[in-house]
Amino acid sequence: MHKFTVRTGVILAAVLASTVALGGDDPAHERHELMEGVRDAAKPVGGMLQGELEYDADRVAQSLEVWAAAADELGGLFPEGSEGGEAAPAIWEDRAGFDAALVEWRDAIAAAQDAAPATLDEAGPTLGPVFNACKNCHDTYRIEEE
Repeated sequence: MHKFTVRTGVILAAVLASTVALGGDDPAHERHELMEGVRDAAKPVGGMLQGELEYDADRVAQSLEVWAAAADELGGLFPEGSEGGEAAPAIWEDRAGFDAALVEWRDAIAAAQDAAPATLDEAGPTLGPVFNACKNCHDTYRIEEE
């Protein structure tokens, strides 16, 4: 477990450092980079849930750690005046709703981390709320790239 924690810490530090180094004072760029890390962490988990990849509980835990770190940072990356990119105007028009969507995602991630799904059968119902929170937020607060 210690090896896993150290490795995950190094991965998270690298993701966050690259976000800061590349983004500078551009919140739109920073949130884009952060969400690319979220996407990259979601791909193998989605593959496992769809039966395309063998279930790996350690990989799921790593992805949950990436998502938790992103959830903690994401809300601060939407200050007034940073409109644009993939962020829909609804974020600034309905800030309370957006903040509630982030809390829903954070809570779903925390519940999944607490459950620590050891098998694919445990993972589906545990990770479903995490992915649903992502989808619900994207449906309202994200502009899809063309």
